[in-house]
Amino acid sequence: MKKIYIIAGVLILLGIGLLISAAGDMSTYSTFREAARIEAKVKVVGKLAKDREMYYNPTEDPNYFSFYVSDNEGEVRKVILRGAKPQDFELSEQIVVTGKMDGGDFLASELLMKCPSKYKDEEVFLQKES
Repeated sequence: MKKIYIIAGVLILLGIGLLISAAGDMSTYSTFREAARIEAKVKVVGKLAKDREMYYNPTEDPNYFSFYVSDNEGEVRKVILRGAKPQDFELSEQIVVTGKMDGGDFLASELLMKCPSKYKDEEVFLQKES
């Protein structure tokens, strides 16, 4: 066999291996109810419950931030993030937390925020004038 065929075969196998490992991380969004039934990490999408308490005291523990999220079904749960509070967190329109349920709380390992566009007010203003 030629060396080029062996190298091409190895590269194809490596590519397949990478695709399979990446596919394991591609998950769909869940709710808190579904997350309570599943032992593995899940992604829950929701909105910040602004009427509930947020706790972050960097002098006491800079890697503890807790807040409440309302998922797409309206269920509100406490989320604990082992990390610093993100800047402009209160302005987020939508939050995606990745983690596991621990009793009644959701322990988040990752947090993604969708913040409002800085051009949103300008777009509304332009639509009113047209």
